Amino acid sequence: MSASTDSPRSSGLIRQVVVISAFCFMIVAAMVGTGLFGGTPVQDLQDGALDADGSYLAPARPAFSIWTVIYVGLFAYTLWQALPGQRERERQRSLGWLIAATMVLNGVWLVCAQFGSLPLTVLAIVVLVAVLGVTFRRTVQDPGRGLADALLIDGVTGLHLGWVTLATVANTAAWLTRIAPESWADAATAWGIAVLVVVVLVGVAIAWASGWRIAPGLAMAWGLTWIGVGRLAFEPSNATLGIAAIVAAAIVILVPLAGTALRRSEEVRNAE
Repeated sequence: MSASTDSPRSSGLIRQVVVISAFCFMIVAAMVGTGLFGGTPVQDLQDGALDADGSYLAPARPAFSIWTVIYVGLFAYTLWQALPGQRERERQRSLGWLIAATMVLNGVWLVCAQFGSLPLTVLAIVVLVAVLGVTFRRTVQDPGRGLADALLIDGVTGLHLGWVTLATVANTAAWLTRIAPESWADAATAWGIAVLVVVVLVGVAIAWASGWRIAPGLAMAWGLTWIGVGRLAFEPSNATLGIAAIVAAAIVILVPLAGTALRRSEEVRNAE
Protein backbone atom coordinates (compact mmCIF):
# COMPACT_ATOMS: atom_id res chain seq x y z
CA MET A 1 0.00 0.00 0.00
CA SER A 2 1.40 3.35 -1.02
CA ALA A 3 1.87 6.22 1.41
CA SER A 4 -0.45 8.42 -0.67
CA THR A 5 -3.28 5.89 -0.26
CA ASP A 6 -2.59 5.22 3.39
CA SER A 7 -2.52 8.89 4.41
CA PRO A 8 -6.16 9.77 3.51
CA ARG A 9 -7.34 6.60 5.23
CA SER A 10 -5.42 7.46 8.39
CA SER A 11 -6.76 11.01 8.29
CA GLY A 12 -10.29 9.70 7.83
CA LEU A 13 -9.93 7.34 10.77
CA ILE A 14 -8.60 10.13 12.98
CA ARG A 15 -11.56 12.31 11.98
CA GLN A 16 -14.02 9.54 12.83
CA VAL A 17 -12.45 9.07 16.25
CA VAL A 18 -12.46 12.83 16.90
CA VAL A 19 -16.17 13.06 16.03
CA ILE A 20 -16.96 10.18 18.41
CA SER A 21 -14.87 11.79 21.15
CA ALA A 22 -16.58 15.17 20.58
CA PHE A 23 -20.00 13.58 20.91
CA CYS A 24 -19.00 11.79 24.12
CA PHE A 25 -17.68 15.06 25.59
CA MET A 26 -20.93 16.85 24.70
CA ILE A 27 -23.08 14.15 26.32
CA VAL A 28 -21.01 14.11 29.52
CA ALA A 29 -21.23 17.91 29.67
CA ALA A 30 -25.00 17.68 29.12
CA MET A 31 -25.33 15.19 31.96
CA VAL A 32 -23.39 17.49 34.25
CA GLY A 33 -25.43 20.46 33.04
CA THR A 34 -28.74 18.75 33.79
CA GLY A 35 -27.59 17.71 37.25
CA LEU A 36 -27.37 13.97 36.57
CA PHE A 37 -23.77 13.86 37.86
CA GLY A 38 -24.48 16.02 40.88
CA GLY A 39 -24.20 19.39 39.16
CA THR A 40 -26.80 22.15 39.30
CA PRO A 41 -29.57 21.90 36.66
CA VAL A 42 -29.25 24.52 33.90
CA GLN A 43 -32.41 26.36 34.94
CA ASP A 44 -30.94 26.96 38.40
CA LEU A 45 -27.51 28.08 37.22
CA GLN A 46 -26.32 31.70 37.40
CA ASP A 47 -28.96 32.43 40.08
CA GLY A 48 -31.74 31.33 37.74
CA ALA A 49 -30.79 33.76 34.96
CA LEU A 50 -31.02 30.97 32.36
CA ASP A 51 -34.47 29.79 33.45
CA ALA A 52 -37.69 30.39 31.55
CA ASP A 53 -38.42 33.49 33.64
CA GLY A 54 -34.91 34.92 33.36
CA SER A 55 -35.86 37.55 30.78
CA TYR A 56 -38.66 38.67 28.48
CA LEU A 57 -37.04 36.73 25.61
CA ALA A 58 -36.64 33.41 27.44
CA PRO A 59 -38.62 30.50 25.95
CA ALA A 60 -40.90 28.48 28.23
CA ARG A 61 -39.33 25.27 29.52
CA PRO A 62 -40.93 22.84 27.01
CA ALA A 63 -38.97 24.60 24.25
CA PHE A 64 -35.76 22.98 25.47
CA SER A 65 -37.05 19.51 24.55
CA ILE A 66 -35.68 20.28 21.08
CA TRP A 67 -32.25 19.39 22.50
CA THR A 68 -33.41 15.75 22.59
CA VAL A 69 -34.04 15.86 18.84
CA ILE A 70 -30.70 17.55 18.17
CA TYR A 71 -28.76 15.15 20.40
CA VAL A 72 -30.44 12.08 18.85
CA GLY A 73 -29.62 13.47 15.41
CA LEU A 74 -25.98 14.07 16.37
CA PHE A 75 -25.79 10.56 17.86
CA ALA A 76 -27.12 9.07 14.61
CA TYR A 77 -24.63 11.17 12.63
CA THR A 78 -21.78 10.03 14.86
CA LEU A 79 -22.64 6.36 14.27
CA TRP A 80 -23.15 6.85 10.54
CA GLN A 81 -19.93 8.77 9.94
CA ALA A 82 -18.01 6.02 11.78
CA LEU A 83 -18.92 3.43 9.13
CA PRO A 84 -15.99 2.31 6.95
CA GLY A 85 -17.77 3.55 3.83
CA GLN A 86 -17.82 7.11 5.20
CA ARG A 87 -14.14 7.24 6.11
CA GLU A 88 -12.86 8.64 2.83
CA ARG A 89 -15.94 10.47 1.60
CA GLU A 90 -15.11 13.97 0.47
CA ARG A 91 -18.19 15.45 2.16
CA GLN A 92 -17.25 13.87 5.47
CA ARG A 93 -13.74 15.28 5.14
CA SER A 94 -15.27 18.69 4.44
CA LEU A 95 -17.80 18.69 7.28
CA GLY A 96 -16.77 16.13 9.91
CA TRP A 97 -14.23 18.34 11.68
CA LEU A 98 -16.66 21.26 11.77
CA ILE A 99 -19.50 19.16 13.17
CA ALA A 100 -17.11 17.83 15.81
CA ALA A 101 -16.23 21.43 16.70
CA THR A 102 -19.91 22.33 17.14
CA MET A 103 -20.38 19.40 19.52
CA VAL A 104 -17.33 20.40 21.57
CA LEU A 105 -18.52 24.02 21.75
CA ASN A 106 -21.97 22.80 22.74
CA GLY A 107 -20.37 21.04 25.70
CA VAL A 108 -18.15 24.03 26.45
CA TRP A 109 -21.24 26.23 26.85
CA LEU A 110 -22.63 23.82 29.45
CA VAL A 111 -19.30 23.81 31.28
CA CYS A 112 -19.25 27.63 31.24
CA ALA A 113 -22.82 27.74 32.56
CA GLN A 114 -22.01 25.25 35.32
CA PHE A 115 -18.64 26.57 36.45
CA GLY A 116 -18.18 29.98 34.81
CA SER A 117 -20.03 33.28 34.61
CA LEU A 118 -22.98 34.59 32.64
CA PRO A 119 -20.80 36.74 30.31
CA LEU A 120 -18.70 33.64 29.63
CA THR A 121 -21.80 31.73 28.53
CA VAL A 122 -22.61 34.56 26.11
CA LEU A 123 -19.11 34.38 24.64
CA ALA A 124 -19.31 30.59 24.34
CA ILE A 125 -22.68 30.60 22.61
CA VAL A 126 -21.65 33.37 20.20
CA VAL A 127 -18.64 31.29 19.14
CA LEU A 128 -20.90 28.22 18.83
CA VAL A 129 -23.43 29.98 16.60
CA ALA A 130 -20.60 31.35 14.43
CA VAL A 131 -19.12 27.88 13.89
CA LEU A 132 -22.59 26.47 13.22
CA GLY A 133 -23.11 29.19 10.63
CA VAL A 134 -19.88 28.23 8.87
CA THR A 135 -20.81 24.55 9.05
CA PHE A 136 -24.30 25.09 7.65
CA ARG A 137 -22.93 27.27 4.89
CA ARG A 138 -20.52 24.46 3.99
CA THR A 139 -23.46 22.02 3.69
CA VAL A 140 -24.99 24.37 1.12
CA GLN A 141 -21.77 24.85 -0.82
CA ASP A 142 -20.99 21.11 -0.78
CA PRO A 143 -24.40 19.46 -1.31
CA GLY A 144 -24.86 15.82 -0.41
CA ARG A 145 -26.80 12.96 -1.87
CA GLY A 146 -29.40 10.65 -0.42
CA LEU A 147 -31.58 10.62 2.67
CA ALA A 148 -28.75 10.13 5.19
CA ASP A 149 -26.94 13.26 4.02
CA ALA A 150 -30.18 15.26 4.01
CA LEU A 151 -31.22 14.23 7.53
CA LEU A 152 -28.01 13.60 9.45
CA ILE A 153 -25.86 16.42 8.08
CA ASP A 154 -28.08 19.08 6.53
CA GLY A 155 -31.13 18.58 8.73
CA VAL A 156 -29.38 18.18 12.08
CA THR A 157 -26.96 21.04 11.42
CA GLY A 158 -29.86 23.25 10.34
CA LEU A 159 -31.87 22.49 13.47
CA HIS A 160 -28.78 23.05 15.63
CA LEU A 161 -28.09 26.39 13.95
CA GLY A 162 -31.68 27.59 14.15
CA TRP A 163 -32.08 26.73 17.81
CA VAL A 164 -28.71 28.09 18.92
CA THR A 165 -29.36 31.31 17.00
CA LEU A 166 -32.46 31.84 19.10
CA ALA A 167 -30.72 30.60 22.25
CA THR A 168 -28.02 33.23 21.69
CA VAL A 169 -30.70 35.91 21.84
CA ALA A 170 -32.18 34.42 25.04
CA ASN A 171 -28.75 33.98 26.65
CA THR A 172 -27.71 37.55 25.84
CA ALA A 173 -31.07 38.89 27.06
CA ALA A 174 -30.62 37.02 30.34
CA TRP A 175 -27.20 38.61 30.82
CA LEU A 176 -28.39 42.11 29.94
CA THR A 177 -31.38 41.72 32.24
CA ARG A 178 -28.98 41.09 35.13
CA ILE A 179 -26.69 44.04 34.46
CA ALA A 180 -29.12 46.65 33.09
CA PRO A 181 -30.53 49.41 35.30
CA GLU A 182 -34.08 48.84 36.54
CA SER A 183 -35.21 51.85 34.52
CA TRP A 184 -34.64 49.82 31.34
CA ALA A 185 -37.64 47.69 32.25
CA ASP A 186 -39.89 50.55 31.13
CA ALA A 187 -38.65 50.03 27.57
CA ALA A 188 -38.63 46.22 27.68
CA THR A 189 -41.48 45.85 25.21
CA ALA A 190 -39.92 48.17 22.63
CA TRP A 191 -36.50 46.53 22.94
CA GLY A 192 -38.06 43.08 22.81
CA ILE A 193 -39.95 43.83 19.61
CA ALA A 194 -36.81 45.32 18.05
CA VAL A 195 -34.86 42.15 18.87
CA LEU A 196 -37.65 39.96 17.46
CA VAL A 197 -37.55 41.96 14.21
CA VAL A 198 -33.79 41.28 13.99
CA VAL A 199 -34.39 37.57 14.68
CA VAL A 200 -36.92 37.44 11.84
CA LEU A 201 -34.48 39.16 9.47
CA VAL A 202 -31.74 36.71 10.44
CA GLY A 203 -34.10 33.75 9.97
CA VAL A 204 -35.20 34.94 6.54
CA ALA A 205 -31.57 35.62 5.56
CA ILE A 206 -30.54 32.09 6.56
CA ALA A 207 -33.42 30.64 4.54
CA TRP A 208 -32.58 32.72 1.47
CA ALA A 209 -28.84 32.04 1.63
CA SER A 210 -29.41 28.30 1.99
CA GLY A 211 -31.76 27.94 -0.97
CA TRP A 212 -34.85 27.94 1.28
CA ARG A 213 -33.87 25.07 3.53
CA ILE A 214 -36.49 24.58 6.20
CA ALA A 215 -34.63 23.13 9.21
CA PRO A 216 -33.18 26.39 10.65
CA GLY A 217 -36.54 28.17 10.38
CA LEU A 218 -38.30 25.21 11.94
CA ALA A 219 -36.07 25.34 15.03
CA MET A 220 -36.33 29.12 15.27
CA ALA A 221 -40.11 28.98 14.94
CA TRP A 222 -40.26 26.38 17.70
CA GLY A 223 -38.30 28.61 20.07
CA LEU A 224 -40.17 31.78 19.12
CA THR A 225 -43.50 30.06 19.70
CA TRP A 226 -42.43 29.09 23.21
CA ILE A 227 -41.23 32.64 23.87
CA GLY A 228 -44.75 33.69 22.94
CA VAL A 229 -46.29 31.09 25.24
CA GLY A 230 -43.93 32.15 28.03
CA ARG A 231 -44.96 35.79 27.81
CA LEU A 232 -48.66 35.03 27.45
CA ALA A 233 -48.99 32.34 30.11
CA PHE A 234 -46.03 32.62 32.48
CA GLU A 235 -43.82 35.20 34.17
CA PRO A 236 -42.61 37.72 33.23
CA SER A 237 -45.87 38.31 31.40
CA ASN A 238 -46.08 40.64 28.42
CA ALA A 239 -48.95 40.10 25.99
CA THR A 240 -47.50 42.41 23.34
CA LEU A 241 -44.21 40.53 23.22
CA GLY A 242 -46.03 37.19 23.34
CA ILE A 243 -48.10 38.00 20.27
CA ALA A 244 -45.08 39.50 18.47
CA ALA A 245 -43.05 36.33 19.13
CA ILE A 246 -45.80 34.11 17.68
CA VAL A 247 -46.05 36.33 14.60
CA ALA A 248 -42.25 36.12 14.25
CA ALA A 249 -42.47 32.32 14.51
CA ALA A 250 -44.99 32.21 11.67
CA ILE A 251 -42.79 34.37 9.44
CA VAL A 252 -39.55 32.41 9.93
CA ILE A 253 -41.19 29.11 9.01
CA LEU A 254 -43.60 30.31 6.30
CA VAL A 255 -40.93 32.18 4.33
CA PRO A 256 -38.73 29.10 3.65
CA LEU A 257 -41.83 26.99 2.98
CA ALA A 258 -43.02 29.53 0.43
CA GLY A 259 -39.54 29.78 -1.06
CA THR A 260 -39.32 26.01 -1.40
CA ALA A 261 -42.74 25.84 -3.05
CA LEU A 262 -41.85 28.57 -5.55
CA ARG A 263 -38.50 26.93 -6.36
CA ARG A 264 -40.10 23.55 -7.01
CA SER A 265 -42.83 25.14 -9.10
CA GLU A 266 -40.15 26.83 -11.22
CA GLU A 267 -38.28 23.52 -11.57
CA VAL A 268 -41.47 21.85 -12.82
CA ARG A 269 -42.06 24.64 -15.35
CA ASN A 270 -38.47 24.42 -16.58
CA ALA A 271 -38.76 20.64 -16.93
CA GLU A 272 -41.78 21.07 -19.17
